[in-house]
Amino acid sequence: MKAAAFFLHHRIAVLVVFCVAAVICLLLQPLVAVNYDITDYLPPDAPSTVALGELEREFSAATPNARVMVPGVTIPEALELKRKLAAAPGVESILWLDDVLNVYEPLELADEELVSEWYSDETALFSLTVDAASAVAFTEAAREIVGPDGALAGTVVDQASAQFAAEKEVRQVMIYFLPLILLILFAATRSWLEPLFFLATMGIAIVINMGTNIFFGSISFITATVTPVLQLAVSMDYAIFLLTRYNQYRQEGHDAFQAMQLAVSKAAPAVTGSALTTLFGFLALILMNFRVGADMGIVLAKGIVFSLLAVMLFLPALTLTFYRLLDRTAHRPFLPGFAGWGGFITRWGVPFLLVVILLIGPAFLAQKNNDFTYGAAGLDQSGRTAADVRRIEETFGKANHLVLLVPREKWGHEQELVEQIAALPAVAGVTSYTDTVGSEIPVEYLEDPVREQFFSENYSRIVIQAATDDESKTAFQVVESIKKLAESYYDEYYLAGTSASIYDIRETVTADSKVVNGVAILAIGIVLLFVFRSLSLPLILLLTIEGAIWINLALPYFLGTTLNYVGYLIISSVQLGATVDYGILFTQHYLDNRKLLVDKKQAAAQTVAETAGSILTPALILCLGGLTLYAVSTNSIVTELGLVLGRGAALSAAMVLVFLPNLLLVTDRLVMKTTLGSNFKRME
Repeated sequence: MKAAAFFLHHRIAVLVVFCVAAVICLLLQPLVAVNYDITDYLPPDAPSTVALGELEREFSAATPNARVMVPGVTIPEALELKRKLAAAPGVESILWLDDVLNVYEPLELADEELVSEWYSDETALFSLTVDAASAVAFTEAAREIVGPDGALAGTVVDQASAQFAAEKEVRQVMIYFLPLILLILFAATRSWLEPLFFLATMGIAIVINMGTNIFFGSISFITATVTPVLQLAVSMDYAIFLLTRYNQYRQEGHDAFQAMQLAVSKAAPAVTGSALTTLFGFLALILMNFRVGADMGIVLAKGIVFSLLAVMLFLPALTLTFYRLLDRTAHRPFLPGFAGWGGFITRWGVPFLLVVILLIGPAFLAQKNNDFTYGAAGLDQSGRTAADVRRIEETFGKANHLVLLVPREKWGHEQELVEQIAALPAVAGVTSYTDTVGSEIPVEYLEDPVREQFFSENYSRIVIQAATDDESKTAFQVVESIKKLAESYYDEYYLAGTSASIYDIRETVTADSKVVNGVAILAIGIVLLFVFRSLSLPLILLLTIEGAIWINLALPYFLGTTLNYVGYLIISSVQLGATVDYGILFTQHYLDNRKLLVDKKQAAAQTVAETAGSILTPALILCLGGLTLYAVSTNSIVTELGLVLGRGAALSAAMVLVFLPNLLLVTDRLVMKTTLGSNFKRME
């Protein structure tokens, strides 16, 4: 009470501090770098990460990551285009036909298959290695060089497209999402001004959170896109809960200052408990070896802390400063009553329980057997980048580049290895010293540019072109086959490339799954144990929300669609942390009602009536936030996260309002015996 009174007496200072912090963070936000390369978040000891490190140390260029096609050009014109492209921002190396044969001799005398890989029907195809940090600058420059008839493809072009899209889409998401939130809040609150207070509070918390990311240097594009929506949707119920308490005390006759002081004091334990469960759900992501989880977990957890501070300090100060305006703009609540719904739920309790129990078992098994994807693949099929990819693949086929480093000067081994790799069904071509120049020509007779293309001080460089997508079962089979062949000839080798990195992502995140889910459940279970001082209630609540998660994540299996494993892991923690609050609110009201009512069915029905509005409001906000991400984003991971998050919020709310009341009825005696201070009312 004293702390609340102190901050309320100094409310103008509180408002000034928060506003100044928000302005500073707003200025810092554009300085936070956004990383669009998901493979950067692999652990340092992942084989592909180690391979990239060796490649960068030993050679001036890494793995080819861009293809540029230009139709209607002669050999001299193609050579001039190559020169211009080589000078584009970020270009480390460029390969074309002149690097594998003498283009000044008649091409009719050359290997027709080799020529067609680089030059076909007066169309030239260049293979480039570009620094990912220059993705946007390179893409803009390359498009200008090749003109409207040229086409660009590759991971670096995808990154540039993702960056163009993300910067626009974050704004679009908020433009669509904010009006929807306002409509929900106008319906759920008692004043026309309250929703604006909520948005101001959450807006300041979000700006401070995103601005303080400057201390990390950079964040992933997933974190940058998802965090504002998630933070807003997840922590809005803290603000709603606080002002609901304030309005109750005002109606009881307290003046504004006393009402707010009481509201802050009484709401603090419940709001803090809810924030802690969400916080631990997000912090569990830090344990992922795939560091995009830690990136997102830290930023989201930080956001919850700032939201909690804003709700407990800024919102009371703002409300008390303008409470007269709040009183003048009061209106009746527009949400309907839920008394009839409570009776219906408890009357049909047994069928509801049976249906959910029958669903949970198969859902638990199905969600583990989804057809998972692991990378960041997925383009807006209506955009130019996707159209360019189709044009290049129609003319030259698919090209998935991998680079293999093997110890140099073991020419016999290298030649045999190259022949065996070239014989793999999905391999379209191999470029190496032994098959391009010939091992019979001494290295010292080669020109520097040619020698640097194939050799470093310690390694030979073999470039492999697979006719596969970057991520597919066939691509993973190629990676495994190359590794197996290399192991048969060398004790030491390094394989780098997008498919090699995605292969490592698969191995890493699959191992992360049990740890992250286990820690999230354990941490939230411990918080629930202390909140309710009960052995049974944490298990009941966790079963309710985990059941919703299993059903949510099983739907792709039953619908025959893929699910990104990174999204699967993140949602497992985020949905648990974000929606267990609904269960806490419902259970607390049920315990209170059981102390007053003998009839447990009546207590459950009354609890549904009392909490349905408070649960549906944040659930609807979270649901619409997820669906807005799904509708607006063109990035596959973000769209999947949005869809699964939106669906998960709806399922969690349904489970809490339908399954949990009836589960509490069935376990009423168990809860009474295993909960300290339960004091359930019994027949006298």
